[in-house]
Amino acid sequence: MMFTKCPRCELNYILANERYCKVCMRDIKGDGAREEIEMCSMCNENPALPGRDICLFCLKEMDDQSVTAGGENAADGGEPVDPRTITGMDDVSSMDEIPEITADMSTGEMDISSLESMREEEDMDDEEEEEV
Repeated sequence: MMFTKCPRCELNYILANERYCKVCMRDIKGDGAREEIEMCSMCNENPALPGRDICLFCLKEMDDQSVTAGGENAADGGEPVDPRTITGMDDVSSMDEIPEITADMSTGEMDISSLESMREEEDMDDEEEEEV
């Protein structure tokens, strides 16, 4: 029983008495891999949308219900979610902008005064956090 690489794809191994691997045979015959259609988990009648577990009809119905409930999202009980509770971090909009670092291309020297001031600020912030 000797294995050789498939002459068509050169990826899969086949027995010496086989002509092509199973993958190539399936491709030659036209029997492509059939994807199973996932049905909607709510109505179980229509196919689900790609990347979701519900169909378009049920999704629209849920959106209509949430609008009639006063604009609150019915799926999560109407309570707004604060991003800080999930990630423990502030929003990007509240963060300081990154200071620009200038470099003199003729000499190849960088203006590191802004970097040094950033390090000092970080050290001060670390000291304040340790005190708390």
